[in-house]
Amino acid sequence: MNRHVTLFHSPNTRSTGTRILLEELGADYELHVLNMKAGEHRKPAYLAINPMGKVPAILHGDALVTEQPAIFLYLADLYPEAGLAPAIGDPLRGPYLRWMVFYGSCFEPAVVDRAMKREPAPASTAPYGDYDTMLSTLTQQLAKGPYLLGERFTALDVLWGTALRWTVGFKLVPELPEIMAYVERINARPASIQVRESDAELAAKQG
Repeated sequence: MNRHVTLFHSPNTRSTGTRILLEELGADYELHVLNMKAGEHRKPAYLAINPMGKVPAILHGDALVTEQPAIFLYLADLYPEAGLAPAIGDPLRGPYLRWMVFYGSCFEPAVVDRAMKREPAPASTAPYGDYDTMLSTLTQQLAKGPYLLGERFTALDVLWGTALRWTVGFKLVPELPEIMAYVERINARPASIQVRESDAELAAKQG
């Protein structure tokens, strides 16, 4: 099976995490770089790929995948030999899916509401309940460490390691000890360092 993947990418965005994952997987991939400062993500050529005008998006053969958790799930299953996704039947598969979906269904909505200083919705209608409960649920899991699934490093850690690095940097998530230790641990991996250095070069070229 041809496993070549095209990543639609812009430096210093959410797609950085997907690029790190591709490196961790040892994947066969190419970059289609977008200059978001020039508005390329809002032009018809890219809107035909993702009408939301967001990155990342990946293309694998005829399969187009958008939305970060979906991309992470797809890629980790595409390269099973890398061992970054518990297989169906593995007791860790359920927790793996839980925390992958928790990112998009609870963490991001809560952080965006906090960033926009929105009045909290009633817990019965908010997708994440309330910010404090969302955060304590996450930190309790991180405290079990060293990774989200305990001793096993998975694609989850690439997603959460990059997301927490960004949200802590923008003061949207507090610098709690368990969060900071996790961020440092994940972002010290060679794939993360390599991609961030490459992204810095791409960003400099884009001005």
